[in-house]
Amino acid sequence: MSECAHVAELPRPEPVPLTDTCPECQAVGSHPVQLRLCLVCGHVGCCDSSPLQHASAHFRETAHAVMRSFEPGQAWRWCFVDGSIV
Repeated sequence: MSECAHVAELPRPEPVPLTDTCPECQAVGSHPVQLRLCLVCGHVGCCDSSPLQHASAHFRETAHAVMRSFEPGQAWRWCFVDGSIV
């Protein structure tokens, strides 16, 4: 893992998750495959293996660069801008 400049800009402590699942999937009756937590605002979105890819859509809409896995037992982070695990 590398540390990108976007990690240094993250709020500390990390934001509280706004929901416990992907609200966009829930609204349209879709099932999220894996969940991701935006480390800027706490939005929970589904991963790119999900049909609607809401975590990536959240990045495109907000430019919030870093997310982490919101799956139990996982703590890895991803920077959308740098395209790498951070």
